[in-house]
Amino acid sequence: MRIWLACFLVLFALAELFNWLQEFNLPLPIYILGGAFLAVASNYDKIFSSYADSNIEASLEQPQLDSLTPSTNPISFPIASPVEDAQTSQTDD
Repeated sequence: MRIWLACFLVLFALAELFNWLQEFNLPLPIYILGGAFLAVASNYDKIFSSYADSNIEASLEQPQLDSLTPSTNPISFPIASPVEDAQTSQTDD
């Protein structure tokens, strides 16, 4: 008999709570903020683990950025076609 009474009271409380929540309205910005919070909370490990990984990589690369040794390899720019070939093709027309 106690179990029946406890189940009745719990179901009655849930029904009254459901009726109260149906009449409860929140403004639209609260729904938007709640949705944004849920999106961040559900993707927390994806967002902040990639951010933490990039910080670790950046801290590992920083000693390389601090060393300002000049390069011994010269920079070369290959010329695609000589200027003379371009001039002769224009005069042939």
